[in-house]
Amino acid sequence: MNTGSRMRQRLPQVLWPMMFGNVVIGTGVMMAAGTLNDIVASLWVSVSTAGQLISSSALLVCFGAPLLAAVVAGWDRRKLLVGSLLWYGLWHLLAALAPGFYSLLGFRAMAMVAAAIFTPQAASCIGLLVKEQQRGQAMTFVFLGWSVASVLGMPLGAWIGGHYGWRWSMGLIAALSLLGAAWLWRQMPAKVLPPALSTAAWRQTLSSRTIWVTLSVTMMFAAGQFVLFSYLAPYVKERFDVSPSEFSLMLLAYGSMGFIGNALLSRFIDRIGASRCILISLSFMCLCLLIAPGVSTAAGMAVALCFWGLGGFSSNSAQQARLAGQAPWLASASISLNTSAMYAGQAIGATVGGWTIVHQGMSALPFAGLMGLLGAIGLSLLATHFAQTHPLRQPEKPPI
Repeated sequence: MNTGSRMRQRLPQVLWPMMFGNVVIGTGVMMAAGTLNDIVASLWVSVSTAGQLISSSALLVCFGAPLLAAVVAGWDRRKLLVGSLLWYGLWHLLAALAPGFYSLLGFRAMAMVAAAIFTPQAASCIGLLVKEQQRGQAMTFVFLGWSVASVLGMPLGAWIGGHYGWRWSMGLIAALSLLGAAWLWRQMPAKVLPPALSTAAWRQTLSSRTIWVTLSVTMMFAAGQFVLFSYLAPYVKERFDVSPSEFSLMLLAYGSMGFIGNALLSRFIDRIGASRCILISLSFMCLCLLIAPGVSTAAGMAVALCFWGLGGFSSNSAQQARLAGQAPWLASASISLNTSAMYAGQAIGATVGGWTIVHQGMSALPFAGLMGLLGAIGLSLLATHFAQTHPLRQPEKPPI
């Protein structure tokens, strides 16, 4: 029996539906980018207008994640996580039946309430479901769902949308949400209630210059990525006239390399450090955006996307490890804020990308995204400097 099999046996079965829930959430979040061409054609809107599906949803999750975390702090996680998947499925079903663009926009925005809840709240209760020595494995396993969504879910959604229409892609998310909710209800124990973070811990987090500079790295590289990623479907359609199947294969190449990038990160991050891993990841993404304008074939673009995939998912994983390493006792707060920073960057990137298309044309997207990633590299170097010169110190516990 190999090591992977032994690890799966040791980890509780409830982690499987939690991981599957992240597959569903991740696929739904990324679905709009994969189906953008069909949405533009069927609803008669411009590419920049359709991009609002990404920016508005990202803004809702950005502000909703920390606010909703406070609202649901005392809720039973079984009911909360199952309910969020049912909510996600309901609004995606309504999105599949939307009569026009703005109703679709509203239904998608409502669905993203579940995205703001499920992933961070699933992470918050892992420590109560596994032994202390298994927490790292369990966290990695549950967040593997997002990598699976990039490898399988998003290309499948894009293929279905390209061949049968975006409504069927939305319907797929509704069906998978129902399946995930039923599976999680069967496996998740009742009365799982993680302790709420103290006011003092939040105060230390929000007053730390080091943490804020580190979070700005996440926001900047997310913005740089989503300048192009939000409009990748129309970009490759305009430049290479790819079919839906060819575009799905491009996304499969991107997602597969994202999976590999995360695997390499988990193997080497302890050896070379999170800050160096982030610089390597950002460099791979910059390489893609440098190559993209010069390629002349769809195959060449797929190769460029492979470099992007290597850095795209590993960069955020390394950021979470960096934040946890800066102040382990503040990890719950800093990582939840990192989620907000990621979605804020997505909203900024989609907005900047839409502006770029209107004023400079589709071909200018890689250059605009590259500027964001170079800014992230500069901020990452600054964050490393601050971590060395302004280290966070854990408050001493008062004597009992």
